[in-house]
Parts: sequence; structure tokens; C-alpha cells
Amino acid sequence: MTKTVVFSAGSFMPLEPLFEVAAVSVESMHTRDGVRLDADVYRPITDEALPVLLMRQPYGRRIASTVTYAHPSWYAARGYVVVIQDVRGRGSSAGAFDLLVHERDDGADTLDWVANLAGSNGRVGMYGFSYQGLTQLLAAASGHEALAAICPAMAPFDLRADMAYDNDVFCAARNIGWAAQLGAESARRSGDDTRYRDLYALGHATPIVDLIDPRNTALRERLAGTHYDDWLNAPADSDYWAARSPSAQLTSLDQPALFIGGWFDGFLGGTLKAYRDLPGDAPRQLHIGPWGHLPWTPHVGDQDMGRAADGMAIDALQLHWFDRFLKDADNGVEQLPNVRLFDLARCDWQRFDAWPADATEKHYLNTDALRRDGGHLHDQPGTGGCRIVHDPWRPVSDSGHYASKTPGPRQRNAIEAQPDVACYVSEPLTADRMLAGDVCLSIVADADTPSFDVHATLARVDRDGVSRNIAHGVRRGFSGDTGEPIVIDLRAVCARFAAGDRLAVSLAGAAFPALELNDGRDSGAQGCADAAALSIITLAFADGEHSFVSLPWVGAEA
Repeated sequence: MTKTVVFSAGSFMPLEPLFEVAAVSVESMHTRDGVRLDADVYRPITDEALPVLLMRQPYGRRIASTVTYAHPSWYAARGYVVVIQDVRGRGSSAGAFDLLVHERDDGADTLDWVANLAGSNGRVGMYGFSYQGLTQLLAAASGHEALAAICPAMAPFDLRADMAYDNDVFCAARNIGWAAQLGAESARRSGDDTRYRDLYALGHATPIVDLIDPRNTALRERLAGTHYDDWLNAPADSDYWAARSPSAQLTSLDQPALFIGGWFDGFLGGTLKAYRDLPGDAPRQLHIGPWGHLPWTPHVGDQDMGRAADGMAIDALQLHWFDRFLKDADNGVEQLPNVRLFDLARCDWQRFDAWPADATEKHYLNTDALRRDGGHLHDQPGTGGCRIVHDPWRPVSDSGHYASKTPGPRQRNAIEAQPDVACYVSEPLTADRMLAGDVCLSIVADADTPSFDVHATLARVDRDGVSRNIAHGVRRGFSGDTGEPIVIDLRAVCARFAAGDRLAVSLAGAAFPALELNDGRDSGAQGCADAAALSIITLAFADGEHSFVSLPWVGAEA
């Protein structure tokens, strides 16, 4: 069993400012093919040559990811030249934006430039989340020798599997919203006020008809010129995804890397893949907080996670990471356990020397009735089964990392009691135990249509009977495979259960509006939903030795 201790968010206190910072300057470079890229440069007032922190992003460089990080001047005051660059075709940078295609080569060219920038000592670190995390991984794929450390946060690793789709189910709300945001930036650059307003409205309040039918012609026309049609139509194994994914271009990680994720971030799978799967001997650490994609505050879902969940600690952690690998500071950051996970039940931090790999336990789904207090989780397989009906007119709403607006834990008692949700609840635990690691569900399922979706949720039910989600997953199934289980990756979790707490597993036919609805046909097409063909689907779940949730218990509480 992996030993765990509490991680304090204040283990590394922010360093006091070392320098005054000069007024920001706008400076430009040219790529190997002659395209001008513009950047804001924040310089400490000193004659000393200093390392560079680089962020490359597509949203307008003055934002500088301040929705999650301290302002660039904060880092500059602590001894870094900070460069925030508009990527090609964004902000005021020249050229045509082609989603992620140029970030490897442009990243390498930018590393050349910043390594020789006035005030630079030639050592460069990169930081940023989401797209800015992707630019780090793709720059690392270039193998540029100036890149000495990275801190990618909440970034997909495989663009299709970690962002556009979830187990081949189109992430409709997120994909429409992001395409609208990037399309609006293109409209701003061209001075098209009407198109900007239209895309702003689409991105902030997507009409329900577009979520019901994400392939509709009117929506695709509104998003023309963005990547949206490609995401609907590019085959899973096409070069389109490989040209834009670090997973296809980064074969090893040779730079010290601090990976930052969130339990309710939609891209957590990508963070875990990059941390766990990339070969390389350089130091790497993983820090997963309780957050959705943004903001990183203690208020997540309907819970206040407390002071330990304040994402401001990430700035201090990143600063010490860069101080160690860009300034050779002996600050103890390498002595931190490699994996630090936020405990969603106790609302504090747990430390592990490596990703938890303890043996998992199977909890079998036993059906006695449809209602919340009818289905049970047992240590032995059941012999029954149940049916639920998915009605596309009133689909089960999304939750957890799927939640469109405010991802996070939420009370699920009302959802679990719905007749279109099958719920299985365990007996109260007799001792304190902690879940830490990967969660997986196997279920024997069938339907009265050629295809169907199963959305699964794992929840913790406290001693007061309040149920809150902690892990989620979805899988598309096809009828006729009766007896062959559907395996659903519910991602990963860290939550310490107290004696008296219970587990709940619930199954539904939708997670709307985050995920597209399945129209029931076996069309083989991506973005399957067709509004006129949406079907009422009866799903059948069978108990037995292949219907269970596999949980990573790491032992009793000390």
C-alpha cells in the first residue's frame, strides 16, 4: 500500500519580489517562413541575465491566462523575463491560424528568439493551461535545447480522444463553445462586428436546437471557417488529428515537467496520459486539484472545498519548479512526492510516490428495483436486471466534468431518484477507506435500437444521505452484443470515505447538453445525432459477473 500524508497548499510559500518590473514592451520575431509573431515582454529592472518564462496562446496575449495564474509581472518581479506571445494568426500576430498545425515549428522558432532576447541567459521554461499547455508539449516535441522545463496544465494529449470526443461521443457543448470563441477572434481581427456578435451569442448561450442536433446546417454555417466541421468529419485514424496532437509527435519527454490537472477538468485524461505514458528520465510531477477547467478557486460545483483548494498555490509551486530547473536553486522541490492529489471528501491533499497502483476491488451491480434505494452494490454478482427509458425530449442532464457551465461535485439525490436513471447503492462502510486511482465500470447492456449510450457516475453518499458525484464516464454501445460487457473508463479519483459513507453508481442514457444525444441508429458517423431521427431508447442492464465497478481502494485509514 502506498503511504499517504497530507499535502499543505502552503508547503512552498511565494517568494518575495526580487526586482522592480519595467513597463511591458511589445516585441516581434519572424518564423522560419517569414510570419511575424508579436509578444508582450515583462523585464525585471536589472543588468543580470535571467531565465525566460514563455507562454504561447491564441486568445489575446494581454489575458496571459490570468483566469488561472498570477499576472506575468508577478513572475517577472521574482527574477524572470516573461514573454507572452500571440500564436500565428491570433491577437496581433500575422499569418493564418490553423488549429495547432504550426505550434511545433513556431514553438521552436520562438525558443530560438527568446533564448537570445535582451536580458535572457538562454534558459527557457514554458507555462500555461489548456491550449497554452498544448503549445508546451508541441514545442517540447521539437527537441529544442533551450527548453529546460515545462509546466503544462489541463491540456489534451490526444486531441480527438481527450477533447473533441469522449469514447467516440461528441462533446457537443464544449466543441460548439470553443469553435465560437476562436471564430469570434477571427471576426475581431477582420473587423466584422456582426459576425463577432453572432459568435459571442452562440458561445455564451448555445441554442438548445444546436445542442440537440450539433450537425445541423445552420450551426455549421455559423461556425464556417473554424475547425468545427473537421472535428465532426475527420476519421478517428486520420492525419488531421495526428498533425495536431502531442501524442503523435512527442515520443519522449526530456525536460523536467510539472503536470497540473483537475478532477472535474474535461481534459484530465490527457493530463494523466502525458504524465504516465511518455518515456523519459527527467523529473516529472503530477498535481491534481479539485477544479474544473477554470477558475481554480475553492468553490467547485456546489461545494466550498476550503483554503486547501485555492489555486493561487499553483503559482508558488510553478515558481519553485522553475527556480529549481532554470536557476539551479536547492529548494527541495524534487523531494516532494511525485503525485499530489486533492481528496474530494476530506478537502485536503494526499501525497504518493507514484500513481496509485494498488489492487482494485469489484463491487457488483445487483438490481432489486429501479429506485435509488432499490439497486445495490454487493461483493457477489447478482442475477437480475433492469430497464430504463431514455427520452430525447427530456434527456438526463449532465454533471461532474461534463457540466457545461459549472463543472464539479453536485448533490445527485434528485437525479438518482429519476425513473430514467438506474442507481445502485452500497451498504455503509464499516471503516474509513480511501479511493485513489483509476475507476472503471463494466456493464452488460443492450437496447431496442442499433446503438445507444451509457453514461455512468460514481458518487459518494455521506452519512446524512447526501450523494455527490466524484467520477464519470460514457461509452457508446451497439445492440446485438448481449453478454459482452461494455467497459467504461470513469477516469480517476481521490476521496477518503468515512465509516458510514456509502457508494452509489448510477446509469443513464444521456449526459445532456455536454454530450451529443445518440439518435439510436448504427450510422457509423461521428456526431451521430440527427434531430429528426432522435429515438426513444429502452436500455436493458443485466446483473452478473460482468457487471461491476472496479475501485482503487488503497486501504483503511491509519
